[in-house]
Amino acid sequence: MIDSVDLVLLGLAALLAGFIDAVAGGGGLVQVPALFTALPLQTPATLFGTNKLSSIFGTGSAAWRYSRQVEVCWRVALPAALSAAVFSFAGAAAVAWLPRETVRPLVFGLLLFVIAYTLARPSLGQRAVPLVSGNHERLGAVVLGAVLGFYDGFFGPGTGSFLIFLLVRFFSLDFLRASVVAKIVNLATNAAALAYFIPHGQVLWVVGLVMAVANITGAQIGSRLAIQHGNGFVRWVFIATALVLLAKFGWDTFRPVI
Repeated sequence: MIDSVDLVLLGLAALLAGFIDAVAGGGGLVQVPALFTALPLQTPATLFGTNKLSSIFGTGSAAWRYSRQVEVCWRVALPAALSAAVFSFAGAAAVAWLPRETVRPLVFGLLLFVIAYTLARPSLGQRAVPLVSGNHERLGAVVLGAVLGFYDGFFGPGTGSFLIFLLVRFFSLDFLRASVVAKIVNLATNAAALAYFIPHGQVLWVVGLVMAVANITGAQIGSRLAIQHGNGFVRWVFIATALVLLAKFGWDTFRPVI
């Protein structure tokens, strides 16, 4: 059983995670460590399953609000979401033969590149100018979903932020519309993960549903502010989130062993 204080703290963590994730991705950076801290006796799989249960509600809530007020690029969102859902299973299976720790230095390098590239191009993601169309765009969306879906199933942290960056860079979506598509893709990967976790009993329902309420609240606040303040707001929250992710991965990867 979890005591009421820890449940309140998990709710606050989920609120913050929902806000961050709705704007720029990276909510797992807050929510997953909070679960591991509050519930140290639970298995990692159960904590990841509980995180996905909370996240899918917040992500779905943000996607719903965005879709009502921002034009959704469905020709990218749908093929990417379907591909991501399939490959997230493959990523989860890969954990059995490839240690997750081998991914950390690569993720650190990619985050460093993403931040530097975004800061060096102030106009990046400020307007939508399609680079590709037709079959090329759909194929690119499938590849994007496959790569990020696999990563989300295998490792996970920063998936939403990477999605936004790649959608801005290679599909020339502005930051706001990229965030919308990222939410739809994340919704698919969360659903795919839960399709595995729930039958295996790896979800704490009471904890997950309490966190889900808080996550929805944070997602609604975040998406409302993103719509209200536009691309500039999303861009800077994205950069701030990426910097925090970079610091975390840098510490986890290069910290001295005592």
